[in-house]
Amino acid sequence: MSVVIKTPQEIERMRVAGRLAAEVLDYIAPHVRAGVTTGQLDELCHRYMVEQQQTTPAPLDYAPPGYRPFPKSVCTSVNHVVCHGVPGEKKLKAGDIVNIDITVIKDEYHGDTSRMFYVGAPSILAKRLCEITYECMWHGIAAVRPGGYLGDIGQAIQTHAENHGFSVVREFCGHGIGRKFHEEPQVLHYGRAGTGLKLQPGMIFTVEPMINAGRPDIRQLADGWTIVTKDHSLSAQWEHTVLVTQSGFEVLTVSPGTPAKPAFA
Repeated sequence: MSVVIKTPQEIERMRVAGRLAAEVLDYIAPHVRAGVTTGQLDELCHRYMVEQQQTTPAPLDYAPPGYRPFPKSVCTSVNHVVCHGVPGEKKLKAGDIVNIDITVIKDEYHGDTSRMFYVGAPSILAKRLCEITYECMWHGIAAVRPGGYLGDIGQAIQTHAENHGFSVVREFCGHGIGRKFHEEPQVLHYGRAGTGLKLQPGMIFTVEPMINAGRPDIRQLADGWTIVTKDHSLSAQWEHTVLVTQSGFEVLTVSPGTPAKPAFA
C-alpha cells in the first residue's frame, strides 16, 4: 500500500480545496426545497463552482475502470439511495432526505465533502438516521491520531451505528485524497481497533460512512452509478476530509455553514 504523505505546501492546498468544497454546500443549502429537481441543484452547484470559485467539479466525466463517465457535477442521493445518485428530473418532496456530495479541484488538489439535507420536516426515523450517521462520522474522525490504526476508525463507526439499530454499508469506503480523487488508503467504516494501516502525520483521507435504517445490502441501478438499499430502507451519509496531525486530526472541509461537531469530538 503506497500512501502519500503530504508536505506542508500540499496540506495548505488541501485546506483551500476542502474549504471551497464545503462552501458549495453552504451555497446550495437554501435551494434544497420541495419542488426543485436534483438536476437543478446540480446545475446551480456547477455554475457556482465554475463561475464563482474557478474550481473544477471532479465528478463530471469521472470514469474509473469499469464505469461509464459520470454525467453530472455532483451526486444527489435521495431517501433509499446510498450514494452516487445521478441528478436528473426527480423533484424533491416534503419529507425527503438527500445527500449532496461535492468534490472540487483547485490548483490540482481535491476537496471532498458531503452533507445530509432535510426537505421540509423529515420522519422521526429519517431524522434519527441522519443524526446518528453524523455522529458515526465524528466517532470515526475522533479516532484519528498518529500511531492509531485505520481499524480504530472503522470500529468506532460500526459500534455506534449498530448500537442504535442501524447497519453499515460495506462495499464503499473512505479513501486517500490529494492530487488524485481516490488514493490509498481505503478507509473502511467497520472493523476492529488496532488493525490495519498505522496512521502517520501528513496522511489525508475521507471519512464518509453510509448507514442504512434497514439491512446493509445494496444494489446498483441500470445507470451504472446509482446505489440503493436492497430492502428500500432509508440511507444516510456524511463526509469530511481529514488530516492526521502531529497530535490528532484536522478536518479540512470546513466553512461558515459547516454543522458544529458533537460535544464528544
